[in-house]
Amino acid sequence: MAVLTRPPVALGHRPRLHRRAYLNLIALPGLLIVSLIWAYPFLWTMSTAFKTQLGAFTAGASLVPQPLDLDNFKRAWVTAGFSTYFINTVVYATGSTLIELTKSALCGYVLARYRFPGRNLLYKLIVLTLFVPVISILIPQFVLIQHLGLLNTRLGVILAQSGGAGALYVLLFTGFFENLPQDLFDAARVDGAGFLQTFWLMLPLARPIIAVVVIFQFVYNWNDFTVPLVFTLGQPDLQNLAVGMLHFQGTNSFDLTGFAAGMLISFVPVLLVFLVFQSYFVRGLAGAVKG
Repeated sequence: MAVLTRPPVALGHRPRLHRRAYLNLIALPGLLIVSLIWAYPFLWTMSTAFKTQLGAFTAGASLVPQPLDLDNFKRAWVTAGFSTYFINTVVYATGSTLIELTKSALCGYVLARYRFPGRNLLYKLIVLTLFVPVISILIPQFVLIQHLGLLNTRLGVILAQSGGAGALYVLLFTGFFENLPQDLFDAARVDGAGFLQTFWLMLPLARPIIAVVVIFQFVYNWNDFTVPLVFTLGQPDLQNLAVGMLHFQGTNSFDLTGFAAGMLISFVPVLLVFLVFQSYFVRGLAGAVKG
């Protein structure tokens, strides 16, 4: 009976690490240091939200709040009026995101599945709008909202926010619907589905693109400062969280810990939205890159 034995190893000989393993050993500590440096300002803001006013200025670079103070959140939510600003921000971000999602999906669907005179010119014009700064259309938007009688209203802010950077979303939906098999549309047509019925049947297939649009547009609208400020100058109670941050700055003082608490309150909903759509978001970006 043959016995398998391991080949003898020469004395003094040690298995050599692969070159890539050495590079990983060098790169990993460097990446950890860079990540810490990049994340430190955010971590410092989070810890400052739990510090006292004195502790925020005496703790230096320390991230440990000593002592722990939760009154900052009460001061931000009640005294600074964040309860009202929070509701306004949710309404603005949700409403404008739904409008942007609907019109971008419909426009992308038409450009992808229908051929009509001027289609190529329209597509090129949409691409050109990617290079137009959003702030450049603020004055025409203001004049239009004013003539509609929607200035200093929530609906006016929602319409202004949903009229910004939608060209990218249209291109994403156009690329997605163009790559869908023609058999799906033929089957829907055989079943008697019309334009809108076919669109609603195909839209659930675009969940990755929907996730990308929802996250990008929701985060953009949630953090928007200019539109809610300009379109609600006559009604400060209609401002959002980004504009409400100004209330922590006084004439000769600045409420640092209250500001940090307000930042943390504003950050949590955006994080929750990203976590909900995370898996679809990655697939949507991957599909956009492949397209």
